[in-house]
Amino acid sequence: MSLPERAVKVCLLGIAQDGGRPQPACFKSCCAPAYDDPSLVRHPVSLGLVGADHSTHLFEATRDLAWQFGCWSRNDPVDGPLSSLWITHAHHGHVDGLGLFGSEAISAKGLPLHCSASFARLLTKNTSWAQMMREGVLAPRPFLPGNSIIPYAESGFSITPIKVPHRAELSDMHAFVISGPKANLLFLPDHDSWQETLAAVGCDEIRGWLGDLKVDIALLDGTFWSSDELSHRQQDLVPHPPVEDTLERLGERRDGDPRVVFIHLNHTNPLHDLQSDEAKKVISCGWEIGVEGMVFDLSSAPQSS
Repeated sequence: MSLPERAVKVCLLGIAQDGGRPQPACFKSCCAPAYDDPSLVRHPVSLGLVGADHSTHLFEATRDLAWQFGCWSRNDPVDGPLSSLWITHAHHGHVDGLGLFGSEAISAKGLPLHCSASFARLLTKNTSWAQMMREGVLAPRPFLPGNSIIPYAESGFSITPIKVPHRAELSDMHAFVISGPKANLLFLPDHDSWQETLAAVGCDEIRGWLGDLKVDIALLDGTFWSSDELSHRQQDLVPHPPVEDTLERLGERRDGDPRVVFIHLNHTNPLHDLQSDEAKKVISCGWEIGVEGMVFDLSSAPQSS
């Protein structure tokens, strides 16, 4: 007996940068309280998507899969095994849970893995991942060249990968546009700079690009608040557009603008504290800071700003 059709929804399963919060070995003021207070813990960025046919689709394979599946189930109850996995790029926090799909834990069989061609090649070079391939755990489905639309017609959505500039030591980076029945969502957890990304997509400004994509919700890279946030290492070696820069480019939210939600927050980012002056500035401009467990309904028409 088939299940009745349901709304297509996306659940935000993590808002932190790859290291999470607290970040391992950090005992400074940004992380120390989170060791003692579980409510302050934040998990590496991830999304869960449920289709109209109740199929389930996970974005990123983090080491916190158990907690994230629990968060997903609490906020948008799901049934059955995972239907597909999507990977943006090969940086550690986005893939360090991939081995959990093997025989030691989930023991998946033939799980469709949507990824770029360069990431698919990386799978064959990594010893443990290659073993999972031989065992039939993963079934890579590399994107076709260009920004190809990948339809899940029976599930009520489609996905368009968009290549964006980001450190490509191991694989390239793709953002995803998830197009539902009545709303579209952009998932852009990482990129190097707005200057490079806008040049790559042929746009002059963020607002224009989001308009061209026809997105109603944009989950954007908010790794650092400012360009001088890191005191213990060179910040230009881990490039991300600071939230200050994004706010300067966007200004205040206007009529017709999509929702902009900042995610992928480094453990040093003051936006983790929603009472901070920095968080209040984001909110006063009409934008949002990601909260784990947020659900975005892509089957409902977006509300006007």
